[in-house]
Amino acid sequence: MSNLMDLLIMFHEIHRLKREGFSDAWIARHLVLNRRTVKNYLNMSEEEYLSFKDSGQPRKKLLTPYEEFVLIRLEECPDASAAQVHDWLKEHFKDFIEVNEKTVFNFVLTVRNKYDIPKLFDYRDFGKIEELAYGKQSQVDFGEYNMTSPWSCQALVKNMLYTVTAHLLPEPLLMHMNNALSFLWALWNKLFMIRINSCW
Repeated sequence: MSNLMDLLIMFHEIHRLKREGFSDAWIARHLVLNRRTVKNYLNMSEEEYLSFKDSGQPRKKLLTPYEEFVLIRLEECPDASAAQVHDWLKEHFKDFIEVNEKTVFNFVLTVRNKYDIPKLFDYRDFGKIEELAYGKQSQVDFGEYNMTSPWSCQALVKNMLYTVTAHLLPEPLLMHMNNALSFLWALWNKLFMIRINSCW
């Protein structure tokens, strides 16, 4: 009975979010449902939904034979993604059936919910910083590019883009920044060799 109540709450939540103006795709992502499921439920009344649930037989999941294996792996590595679980299944079971990634994702989600194994989110230590005032930040980007000469010789050309909002910086600070840039360039030259064909 509680399962039916949960499903009914979800049905009404889908309709509530739609009334508030959210798209089918957003509702599907928010409630971790298939977009077609959301669309089907939105086209039903509550009576039609209950009738549909009463008449429907629970479908056997394709990956049910692998449930114990997935459970053990998720208990060992609760932060594992569905893609990692998919790779483990293919590595461990040589006769593993061909399934869509979404099927594995849904199955992993089912196992997590059934055995109460929440996904642990590992937040990044670094991220985008807020824009600073002019003269308060600089940026160095390293890169490389393969170029071909007219004689079909190839060389790896290194480049470095240095961006600085410098028009408000005092002269001594600019000098120190240029020294730091020179140091970085020399260090980068030591770390990466230029591959040049003998005909250059």
